[in-house]
Amino acid sequence: MNYDEALETIHSYLRFGSKLGLSRMNGLLDRLGHPEKDLKVIHIAGTNGKGSVCRYIYTILNEAGYRAGAYFSPYIEKFTERIECAGEQISEEDLTRYTETVNDKAQEMVNSGEESPTEFEIVTAIGFMYFADQNTDFVVLETGLGGTGDSTNVIEKPLVTIITSVDYDHMAVLGNTLPEIAANKAGIFKKGVPAAAFIKDEEARAVASDRAAELGAPFYDINGASVSDVVKDIEGYSFSADYDINGVHHSYKDIRLAMAGMHQVENALCALYAVDILRGEGVDISDEALRSGFAKSVQPARFEVLYTDPYIILDGAHNYAGAKALAYTLHEVLDGRNILLCIGILEDKEYQKMAQVLNKLHCDIICTSVPSERGMPAFNLADAFGRVGGFVIGIYDNYLDAFDASVRAAGAYDAIVWAGSLYLMGPIRTLFTEGGQ
Repeated sequence: MNYDEALETIHSYLRFGSKLGLSRMNGLLDRLGHPEKDLKVIHIAGTNGKGSVCRYIYTILNEAGYRAGAYFSPYIEKFTERIECAGEQISEEDLTRYTETVNDKAQEMVNSGEESPTEFEIVTAIGFMYFADQNTDFVVLETGLGGTGDSTNVIEKPLVTIITSVDYDHMAVLGNTLPEIAANKAGIFKKGVPAAAFIKDEEARAVASDRAAELGAPFYDINGASVSDVVKDIEGYSFSADYDINGVHHSYKDIRLAMAGMHQVENALCALYAVDILRGEGVDISDEALRSGFAKSVQPARFEVLYTDPYIILDGAHNYAGAKALAYTLHEVLDGRNILLCIGILEDKEYQKMAQVLNKLHCDIICTSVPSERGMPAFNLADAFGRVGGFVIGIYDNYLDAFDASVRAAGAYDAIVWAGSLYLMGPIRTLFTEGGQ
């Protein structure tokens, strides 16, 4: 098996769908000798922001001198982005080797009449094996979907659990109300394990808090943090923060981030709480490592500035909450500038609400289709923008045509913003970075 064959093998499990529940994952890990048992895990769930929070914590731990691993979902350009250790992505050779092992055990399950693991479960098992063999000190683990039935939730005793946010997404699976969604995400909470959450809706926050209380898990409400001295710049924000954990006051001045947006300040707060909870458990993390980790953390396609003349920005605003954050950030750092918004989303998103909030930017719009079976047709997305008075200047079924149109139009704008599904951000990022502006 070579690397391309490994990817084909992994993706072949797509035919089994995306199903929540831990029985298949536990069955697979039984056959693999439970490589996850000895991992020291920081477990992260949330509607938005969990990838950035994972990146912050992972980078800080590495800056502190630890051998940290990170599991991300999904990837942007290359599959190996999903599994990192000590600042390096898993090699193609290692991915291939672990894929062979995990696939053999998955086929044993199928041949014995058991239900087949899903693609996400296969990848999670590969990650666990890799992290165990790499002798990681810590693993920062991002959930795929929800929490309760997510394959990462086989971790029985994480060091700390974090919910970064709760908003409307994947309602058909996670629930139609914020409290229902919060309950699912709080499924990662474990007995006696510190839990922190940045949930703005009071009812949803109460659900998470109550679940922590049931488990005897110390619960920390990140909403209680005080943020001040925010400096907003297109290439990164800075802020100061004050909060208490277990009666101990924590004060940070002028924390500098390499990513822009108030949502990134909130993500950084989640990471700060995680770090201070770990410190309280005896993990040695210096303020120097903390500051360096924040300054070095960059997550692809999270308000990522690729070029500056004009600004070329990629943002995986794939749902309504993400669209609100993008619109707010653009208002803050590019107010009054001439913007071309190029967007494609998946069909199961709240596209009408997304169009409404993004149209407040009063920008020109190019709509395109996402290269995915779940992608919304470009014409339907354009119709949604038209209904709220959006000025759509181009509709392209093929994202390559949309990309060419955006490049041709670049001279007329101060910023070209590509936004929407991460399934679109990946190929667009490749076109910009490999093909040049």
